[in-house]
Amino acid sequence: MPPQPPGKDGLGGRMTRAGTSLGLVLLLAACGSGGRGGGGASTSLECAPFARQVSGIRLYGDAYTWWDQAAGRYGRGTTPVPGGVLVFRRTSRLNAGHVSVVSQVVSGREIKVMQANWVHRRIGRDEPVVDVSPGNDWSAVRVWWAPSGGLGVTTYPAYGFISPSSHPRSDLVAGLDTP
Repeated sequence: MPPQPPGKDGLGGRMTRAGTSLGLVLLLAACGSGGRGGGGASTSLECAPFARQVSGIRLYGDAYTWWDQAAGRYGRGTTPVPGGVLVFRRTSRLNAGHVSVVSQVVSGREIKVMQANWVHRRIGRDEPVVDVSPGNDWSAVRVWWAPSGGLGVTTYPAYGFISPSSHPRSDLVAGLDTP
């Protein structure tokens, strides 16, 4: 896909400045986003509530639990689609897992994603993720690391992609200035 002109989201729609919905996203808790059993809302931006708001996929709890929760409710697979959610497995580095929303499919082995809190308290837009799995099945990925200006060196295990029932909400991240 050719580069998009300023103001285009790469998904065929004009991006607009986020309204109150984004404010709600900013107040939601945890990449784990359990929301049950106390604790209350976090003031930091986290991946699961962000991915839920942007993708429209109504799953809750720790990011790594989304894969099992999606069974029978949403399509799951190893082929990325715009608006789909890439679900990372739980690891020692990702205690609650992680979820990212696909903004663009670049090739069979590269996508771009929108995500929250990959870099602490920041929203990433159109950040590359590369499939490095031996079977070309997106079970192992490397992710853009903005502080270094390149792909990170860590390989992360992933379950695959949850398919959305509609298009992602790119308008929620348009024009947002993150710290």
